[in-house]
Amino acid sequence: MQGLETFAGLLLALATTADGGAAAGTSCEGRVLLHGGQAAVPGALVSDGRGVVATDQEGRYRIDMPAHHRELFVIAPDGFAVPMAADGLPAFWRSDCGDFRLTRDANAAQETQRVLVFADPQTSDAQEVDYYARAIVAPARGESEVALGITLGDVTNDVAALYPALNAATTSIGVPWLHLAGNHDVDPGAQDDGDALTAFRAVYGPDTFAWQSSQASFVVLDNVVSMPGQRPAYIGGLRDDQFAFLEAYLPHAPRDRLLVVAAHIPWFDTAAAGRPGTLRTSDRERLFALLQDFPNVLLLSAHRHTQRQFFHGGAEGWHGAAPLHEYNVGAASGAYWSGMRDAQGIPVATMADGTPRGYAVLDIGASGDYRLAWRPTGVDGDDPAITAAMALHAPRVLRRGAYPAWGVFANVWMGHDGTRVEYRIGEREWAPMQKVLQADPRLRIQNTLDDLSDGLRGLDRSPEAELSTHLWRGALDTRLPLGVHRVEVRAFDDAGGEHRAVIDYRLQDWRE
Repeated sequence: MQGLETFAGLLLALATTADGGAAAGTSCEGRVLLHGGQAAVPGALVSDGRGVVATDQEGRYRIDMPAHHRELFVIAPDGFAVPMAADGLPAFWRSDCGDFRLTRDANAAQETQRVLVFADPQTSDAQEVDYYARAIVAPARGESEVALGITLGDVTNDVAALYPALNAATTSIGVPWLHLAGNHDVDPGAQDDGDALTAFRAVYGPDTFAWQSSQASFVVLDNVVSMPGQRPAYIGGLRDDQFAFLEAYLPHAPRDRLLVVAAHIPWFDTAAAGRPGTLRTSDRERLFALLQDFPNVLLLSAHRHTQRQFFHGGAEGWHGAAPLHEYNVGAASGAYWSGMRDAQGIPVATMADGTPRGYAVLDIGASGDYRLAWRPTGVDGDDPAITAAMALHAPRVLRRGAYPAWGVFANVWMGHDGTRVEYRIGEREWAPMQKVLQADPRLRIQNTLDDLSDGLRGLDRSPEAELSTHLWRGALDTRLPLGVHRVEVRAFDDAGGEHRAVIDYRLQDWRE
């Protein structure tokens, strides 16, 4: 009950300060100071989500506030960091005028930065919060040298009262954690886009902000434009005040570091043929124009409960020197906490493209380079056909001498059109596998088992398998001797790392 009372108090405080924190059209003043004293922090950036000002040598700022302002937030300069609030979340924002406190950055000297990326925890009740804590947070606590974490929206499944319990789990990882809003974080009673995130902002602060470290700059954007009463009830896009913020902040972002732009809805259109688009393409083009001069940009998105690497080019309005990489991150909840339960009693929740539930790791170098990895949770560690990088499928038995119409499949979680995937049978030479646009065969088996079962195999059945963008196939040789044959697959990630998995198939003769 204490968590719910605190949550209700935050809502009341936000509602009060939204009208009375600063008079319309007046200025807001304060200082940015070193935590525990009165030492000034010059060069810190302060923003109201539209304009950006820098503190002077005495740490003072003054910013003109528009009518109906929301939150103020601070962007720590090099050498400084944001302290944790009582709830374990970073204290980088406030809903009224006043001072900000920063600490010395203990990670400033590190050449690399590790960031944990969660997408769509999307919990509906206390049971699913427990799944999240055990299936996602517990493994993430085992990651080494983590400096930052971020959740890419749909923190809950339209149940804002769960935020305190979710935060208690997430903050146990012990690093600053950023949150952005998804379409399932919208207030159920919202009348328009302007008041759609009252409950979210009461807990997590501004829906659009920036965060800097010595290795990267992060821009966090609410790109869910709510349209209550319409179908669909939202679309991907940005508001004019968000563009004003980007125009004010981006000149301050260092060009020699990675710029990470995080949002919930993908910047590539995912609508089926003949259906309305999933985002306003004019907003995407306007955003891309602002990012074009940055040499190292990474887009992070969520929402789809599948996983995809997308490279934007001229067709999407990107005209930079190289394609713009977007990583559409798989869901922590997988397929909405569905499917049969694993040995720990947690739904396996395999996503519709065959990707297992999990989280992502982003390792950022000092010169704008980065490396991404998917951390699947709940996979069988004793099965050599399922590894941290991929899962294999092959028929168990084939007739010797049959036409070679059957193949081995490799679902490589982080794969894309440029990924090198090869296989070999026995000790043969390595051969390339063919990238195919098909449904994952392992998930199709689960669909069939659900269809044929006389009873429910889980609270909700696995999702219907859909085309996977990271599936490869290699033909299986049926001319080999009778018996078991070993198939080995290797895939190379974008940083050159090699990942392997193994599966067997058996050849036998047919006898009437």
